[in-house]
Amino acid sequence: MSSHHNQDNIQHLYEGDQSKLYSGVMQHHTDVNSVESKNQVKKIWRVFWILLVVTVAEVILGMFFSHNMPKVLVAVFFLALTLFKAGYIVAIFMHLGDEKKNFLITVMIPLTLFIWFIIAFLSDGFFWLHMNSASPTR
Repeated sequence: MSSHHNQDNIQHLYEGDQSKLYSGVMQHHTDVNSVESKNQVKKIWRVFWILLVVTVAEVILGMFFSHNMPKVLVAVFFLALTLFKAGYIVAIFMHLGDEKKNFLITVMIPLTLFIWFIIAFLSDGFFWLHMNSASPTR
């Protein structure tokens, strides 16, 4: 019998019909009452509650308090909460929170440079827009 049909080799599940991958054949936790399963459920609920609290804070600020606050303060607050949620989602759902420091640096430095790139081009565009609108017409 060839190794292609070996039951210990799961490669055959990835070839052709992949329904067995999602039908329970490949379940990692057979006991939902195990400590590992309960820890995973706790982690999922913790993520849910943290994201819910931040989202509710954003909605409450936007609905009730944003009209009485300076626009710059509201923008900074929303930016901070949005960056927190984005970073938290990346750390949890993309598993970057579990990665090594060097890998995080490899991801974060280009991201930081990309944000700087956007800010630099926006400020340059605003400068030239102002220069064109402030210059006398001939």
